[in-house]
Amino acid sequence: MQYNNLKDSEFWTFFYQNLPYNPYCMDEKPGYMLIRTKSIAIKKPYIQVNPPLTTIYFVFDDDKDDSALSWFDAGLPKPFWTTQNPLNGHCHHCYKLEIPLCTSEFASIKAIKYAQAVYYAYALKMGSDVGYSQLITKNPLHPQWRTTYWTKEAYTLDYLAEFVDLPKKLPKKLEVVGLGRNVTMFEKGRYWAYKAIRDYMHHNSSYEWEKAVKAQIEAINSEFEEPLPYSEVKATAKSIAKWVWQRFSYGNFSQIQAKRGAKGGAKSKRGAKADSERSMKPWEKLGISQATYYRRKKKGLIK
Repeated sequence: MQYNNLKDSEFWTFFYQNLPYNPYCMDEKPGYMLIRTKSIAIKKPYIQVNPPLTTIYFVFDDDKDDSALSWFDAGLPKPFWTTQNPLNGHCHHCYKLEIPLCTSEFASIKAIKYAQAVYYAYALKMGSDVGYSQLITKNPLHPQWRTTYWTKEAYTLDYLAEFVDLPKKLPKKLEVVGLGRNVTMFEKGRYWAYKAIRDYMHHNSSYEWEKAVKAQIEAINSEFEEPLPYSEVKATAKSIAKWVWQRFSYGNFSQIQAKRGAKGGAKSKRGAKADSERSMKPWEKLGISQATYYRRKKKGLIK
């Protein structure tokens, strides 16, 4: 099943070129993560394979005994590579994305949510760790691991999604791990910004506003057990600050509040009318059930 025509030199070139400039790396687990140049990090057993603000690879942490073929047993497509610990059979499976996923200030939150759903569905079907952060993985070029290169193929998210049932809603715990951190940081940050902008509208410059947003995003990120890299925090803060600053003004905010107030008033009136009707019980006078009364009223048969 191994793709024997994939030469190590060909893989090495692609792999090395797409590494971060200064990847996180480790000598052993548990241990300390180091930041080193590519030329040094490439020699370590554990390495960061996805650059900041970009996801090129989906990596799955599969700690079942002898788990090299978990993807095959689950009916999933071939990974780009599998790295296996020969001592206990535990593996990391890596899928290469045809279109790298952007997590910068230009990113689509909808695309990130979609990617997170695909990743979760694969982890669930494969039986791997759904909470794995993907920050650091077994280095496929290190002799400590048994590495198998299965295919040259890179996959689109849509193609990967064909092999699994995507969840309608992700578990709450996934909001603070993996790609869920990007979504959570963005969503919490933007809701805070919609309210906080009122205190900065009088400034002639957006400088103080940008500082405030950045501080808030850093605070949200610090709550994660494994925080996102600073580059992703900076990108998210920049995106939120720019969008909110350009679109919100005192006039716009007043209009939004007025609309919300009008909606709230309409709901209150409807609610008061409904409460009055329930207390008077007009269906009893008509000799019909409550359900029949409201059904006829909906059809316009009762005024």
